Amino acid sequence: MTQPLLRVSEAAEALNVSRWTIYRWIDEGRLEATKIGRGSLRVFGSSVQALVEGNRKERMWLEPTTV
Repeated sequence: MTQPLLRVSEAAEALNVSRWTIYRWIDEGRLEATKIGRGSLRVFGSSVQALVEGNRKERMWLEPTTV
């Protein structure tokens, strides 16, 4: 099965950040992407999901528990 590929704008919308943040995160290695055709950049959907899941786990540890 092939991974879904997202346009930079689609990944930005899914993560509620700017396109420039997506480009920066790709450069930093936080997101995985590939070029297709004549330089069209696509972000792996699994990479976006992994970033969301990683941040969700981090927040669980940071949130104070209420009793």
